[in-house]
Order: sequence, then C-alpha cells, then structure tokens
Amino acid sequence: MKKLYFLFFFISQIFAFGQSQNLAALAQGEYVAFNALFDQKENLFGYFTLYSYGKSGDKTKKFEYVILDKNLNPIANKEFEGDITANRYFAYMDFNGKIILKPSEIDYYVLKNKDFFIPRSKEISLQDNTITNKLYYDYKDGAFAEMAEPKSYKADQKEERAEKKEKGYNYVSYVSEIKEGGFVALEFNNYGNYINNNNLIKFNEKQKEIWRYQYNTSGNKKVNESLTILDKDENYIYTLLQNNDKKNKTFQLLILDMKTGKEVYKQPVTGLTPNTLDAINSFNTYSFGKIDNNKTFDDKIVILGRTYNDDMRATGFSRMMIDKKTFAVDTKEIPYESLKPSVKNIDAYGYVEMGYFLDPRDAYFMKDGSIGILMEKYKPEGQYSAPKTTDLVYLFTDKDFKVSEVKIFEKEKTKWANSDYLFSQYLNDGEDVVFFYRDFQKDAVTRQKNWNLYINTLIGGKFNQEMVPISAKDDFLVYPYVGKEGYILLREMNEKEKFNKIRLERLNY
Repeated sequence: MKKLYFLFFFISQIFAFGQSQNLAALAQGEYVAFNALFDQKENLFGYFTLYSYGKSGDKTKKFEYVILDKNLNPIANKEFEGDITANRYFAYMDFNGKIILKPSEIDYYVLKNKDFFIPRSKEISLQDNTITNKLYYDYKDGAFAEMAEPKSYKADQKEERAEKKEKGYNYVSYVSEIKEGGFVALEFNNYGNYINNNNLIKFNEKQKEIWRYQYNTSGNKKVNESLTILDKDENYIYTLLQNNDKKNKTFQLLILDMKTGKEVYKQPVTGLTPNTLDAINSFNTYSFGKIDNNKTFDDKIVILGRTYNDDMRATGFSRMMIDKKTFAVDTKEIPYESLKPSVKNIDAYGYVEMGYFLDPRDAYFMKDGSIGILMEKYKPEGQYSAPKTTDLVYLFTDKDFKVSEVKIFEKEKTKWANSDYLFSQYLNDGEDVVFFYRDFQKDAVTRQKNWNLYINTLIGGKFNQEMVPISAKDDFLVYPYVGKEGYILLREMNEKEKFNKIRLERLNY
C-alpha cells in the first residue's frame, strides 16, 4: 500500500485537506454503483452507493444501498430485494425529496425470453429509511389504477395486438405526479401511422379530474397536431402546439392556466426553422448522450437547441426565451460559420478538420440570459479506425445570444473514448461556473504519459485554469467526481486489494 499512500500525500499537497470515506468498508456486498445526488435546484445533496449480494430468489436479487451526505457522512443504509433482471440502479432525488432507484443495467439473459420482465424502480424515504417499489399509475376508461406487477414482454405484446384488432388502435396514456400538486395525464389513440383524440388532463391529489384540454381530435396521416410541454409552475403550463400537414409545420406558444386548463395565451412562434422548433425541447449529442438544454428562472424560461435546415442537418445553435410576465418569445440563432476565425476551418455543419466536428458536451445558463456551450472536437469510429477526440471549444454568449467569446482548450488526441469532458457545477448562486476535463499528456522531463485534470472556472466573465496530475501508479486508479461547491471528489481504487476510497478536496479558486 505504500504506493497508494504516496499518491494520497502527493494529491494532498495540491489540494487542501478534505473529508474521506472508504466505500469498500461501508457494506459487505460487491460494490456495483456510485453516483451523485442533486436536489430540484441542482444543488449537490450527497452520494448514492450500491452493493450486490447476488441472487436471493427465483425472481429477486439482494442489494444494499448506502447514502452519504455531501460531506461524505453516511446518513442511511439498508438491504433490499430487487428484481433479478436488474444488475444495478441509478439514483436521483425527486421533488418530494425521495430517492428514486431506476434500473440502469438490465440483465436480458438471466431469465428465459418468455419469463423476462423489465425491472421495477424503487423509492427510498429518507425520513424513516424505508424502501418500496415506486408507485406508478395507469389511467384508462376514466379511472386510475396502480401499476400491476411487471408483465413479460410477450404478454404485453399479446394484449396490445388484441386491443388493436378489436378497436383498430391502441389507447395510450402517461400519468405523472407533479410538484404543483396532483397529477397530469396525457392520453391518445395510436393507430400506428398516426395518433388522434389527444387530451391533456389535470387531476387533484385525490385523483379527481379537474380539467382537460383537447387537441388533435381528428388527426390523420395528412393533418395533425402535437403538444410539447416546455415548463410548468403553480400558475401556468407552458407548451408548444405544433400543427402539421404535408406541406409545412407551424408552431404556437400555448399557455394554459394550471388551475382551470383554459387558454391564457396563444400566439405564433417564428424566427426559427420548423425543424428547429420541432426538436427544440431535446438536445442529443452524437457521442455523449442527452444534454440538459433548458433552465427556468423567476422571470424567464431559456431553452437551447440546434438549428436544423430543411434536410435536418444541424447548422448551429438556437435559443428560445419566454418572458414569464409578458409571455413574449425571443428566438435567436448562432450559425457554426460565425465562430470563425476563432475556430479555423469550421464549415456550415460544424465540421472542423480531418473528419472532426464540434459535438456538444454541456450547456450553462446564467441569470442574465447568457449561455455557455462547451463542445469537443470528435471523430466517430470508422470501419477500421477508433473514435477520437481532441480540443474542447467553449462558446460564451451575451444575454442577446450573440457570441461574446470563443475559447479553445487544446489537448492531446484521445483514442477509443467518446470524450475527455468530466462534469461541471454552478458557483456563487448560479452566477458563475466551473467545469472539469482530463488530458493524457506527455511529461516534458520524464517523457512519460500521465492523466492530468484541468479545472476551469468562469467567474465574473473571466476564465482561469488549473492543472492537477491524477495518474496513479501500477494498478491504482483515480476518478474525479463532482463535489460540493468549492470542492472536488476523488475516488482512488484498486480492485486487487479491494481498496475503494473517496476523498473531498478543496479547490484553489
């Protein structure tokens, strides 16, 4: 263990002393998962750790969770039975302050095909440290019902085929509990090639219908409507109503009264292409998954999307901002080519050089309406080549979505990895931001390659960067994680020696 102790000593010379915890000693089971927990205001609450004890029954598996607060103090732990088709869970905190465990890795081979079922989510109440199956609701024929035991895929498909044969369509509904109180349901008839008879329904806490908003009542293959919920609060539901026909798409900002369901505002949204508005509520990257692309403030809703042309090719970025007092909508665009000359050789579709293009990694929304967009030069794998990444590119706009600065963070080429970006967090009550990435660099003196951690702050409109070596020796690995504001969490581990330690260290800014 001398080499690991040396690593701790070395890292401690760079960071101030912080709290630590040995994950290997928190439970007897096999460690399988670890992730950060955030509250509804995106503040770090703590950490979730999961351990597995293996099969406990024909359809069950035994696990244990340990929850730590943001200072790494254990605050709850319990053994529980999960579905055998779940290998691990990802944890998040809902608006009621409960911890939801969502299956994040499913075992499709542990049961025969006819017996396979999707594992259920779990719900932890921190008030009394109890864990139960998360309760979901089904809504059909005007009535609520608790979701039944998981059905096999084969049985579920059989029921859908029987309904389609009898009615000519499948009735579909989705029910969600909302923080404003009660429930909201979306229902429609699915004919396969089109849907119609859509309803947005509001229920109170006792599941009694309060109101319903009908749309797309006669939708067909040629003409139909769709409704996207952009945001909601205790007063209003903000939606984007889309009207489609074969020739064009038009959009309206539709705002409904939360208490009555009546229209309080309905006006066309213009200034962006139809394909851009069609996809404005989602932001998927090529290699990094989905990015959180919106943020609500007291006075506005800000949504970031891609700009798409008629061929559905991305040509830059778009912003839609809704004033919560006047309901006025402001739309703006930033074409990729406007990033010249900061990003050399960039073309209209975000390609830069030698097959690399700018793939977004994160977005940061400031209180004044300005936005930061972090991208990475990425080249997908080919038939005989590995995926590669190089420099990071940070685009920072002003409150009017005009480019204020484009900063390039040069780094070495990384192969067989989709990204070197790690994570970020807001600072100073959302006024500033810090983001972290790694780089595998060659030492100028020893000529050896090691991983370095780069800590980048944007405070008061000014960038600052600090580099910290994080490579360990031999079989020891170091993983950075998000920590409480002003800190970083480092996880040092060695599988052979069953060493798995996390450590909070103060950042020097």
